[in-house]
Amino acid sequence: MSTTAEQLSATTLLRFATAGSVDDGKSTLVGRLLHDSKSVLTDQLEAVEHASRSRGQEAPDLALLTDGLRAEREQGITIDVAYRYFATARRRFILADTPGHVQYTRNMVTGASTAELAVVLVDARNGVVEQTRRHAAVAALLRVPHVVLAVNKMDLVDYAEPVFAAIAEEFTAYAASLGVPEITAIPISALAGDNVVEPSAHMDWYGGPTVLEHLETVPVSHDLTACHARFPVQYVIRPQTAEHPDYRGYAGQIAAGAFRVGEAVTVLPSGRTSTIAAIDALGESVDIAWAPQSVTLRLADDIDISRGDLIAPSDDAPAVTQDVEATVCHVADQPLGVGQRVLIKHTTRTVKAIVKDIPSRLTLDDLSQHPAPGRLVANDIGRVVLRTAEPLALDAYADSRRTGSFLLIDPADGTTLTAGMAGASFATAAAAGDDASDDAEWDF
Repeated sequence: MSTTAEQLSATTLLRFATAGSVDDGKSTLVGRLLHDSKSVLTDQLEAVEHASRSRGQEAPDLALLTDGLRAEREQGITIDVAYRYFATARRRFILADTPGHVQYTRNMVTGASTAELAVVLVDARNGVVEQTRRHAAVAALLRVPHVVLAVNKMDLVDYAEPVFAAIAEEFTAYAASLGVPEITAIPISALAGDNVVEPSAHMDWYGGPTVLEHLETVPVSHDLTACHARFPVQYVIRPQTAEHPDYRGYAGQIAAGAFRVGEAVTVLPSGRTSTIAAIDALGESVDIAWAPQSVTLRLADDIDISRGDLIAPSDDAPAVTQDVEATVCHVADQPLGVGQRVLIKHTTRTVKAIVKDIPSRLTLDDLSQHPAPGRLVANDIGRVVLRTAEPLALDAYADSRRTGSFLLIDPADGTTLTAGMAGASFATAAAAGDDASDDAEWDF
């Protein structure tokens, strides 16, 4: 019997994020999704009903299902990324409800960084506003493949089709200009439940899917096995026991692609080559392993390999570089400035680096570039140029979200400063043996 697309979708996982301006109804939409899809436990619903009554509300406020922090419930706003896990008969979901305030743009970056779909809410009374454009730009920047425009509060504009059509046209044109590959517009009322889980009886002019139907059927394109094969080494295993006196394996999680026994591989940043002699997975030897499996690779040659090295196919190995150009979102309250010394964490490798230049800061309102800002403050998105003390094997973020991303860390206290996405072009490192730490200008 052939496997149908619906049967396959039941085994898939969709990660998605919600975003929108303040009071657009993000938490209410998520609460409605959880409630109407029967994903709320009885005690959770009773707690929401009790909290709603204590606030003088007759009907349960479904937004409280995601506003988990006490400060959020008291203020009636979302101030942190609220993650929720639920499932239907057709698919499993991980959702991130992100704040709408401008000062929490960094939270949307966090929530959308691993998402395959972003739901951007718009209040039908207000249309596309500054935060709508900001969230569309962030979704495009993070290469989120699917964007849903949920035009909420249609009940407050008498379910008028022209209102929805005008907002959908404006947003679609803007998002398409940013390079968003797929945009789906859905008119909804999260408070009344129109077109969230069940089709609306008030909008017979709309013939598209409900929000949940779209979430259940949108193609999930996170097939990591189709990407460039990459294996960051987490741990070197050398038991040195009588039973395994010569065992030497390299343990970690395959970040992307697949590896096969007998395949020629290159270890980076050293550039040394070997072949895969064996692959151990769950205590058994296998001929092939693929992302995101955690395995141990054994090589035919005795090579000096340690945590932070990257193993890749010899015919598809990334270039190593000590000059990194990237787009970053600054997430810390302390600014990031030119000349600042940081740590850069890429997969399992952490090395010293210095901020060589900050060429521009992105103004998300109109997508203009503010040249030479000198520093980035919390929630800023900009371009940076870094010089690292040791070479890194970076992919372009457009090719791989896993191996094209990195973090900048404060070396003094370990605080995460900045989330980075490597640019498409890098300056290749000099020939093997060139030690950039001897460069007096950077003086690591």
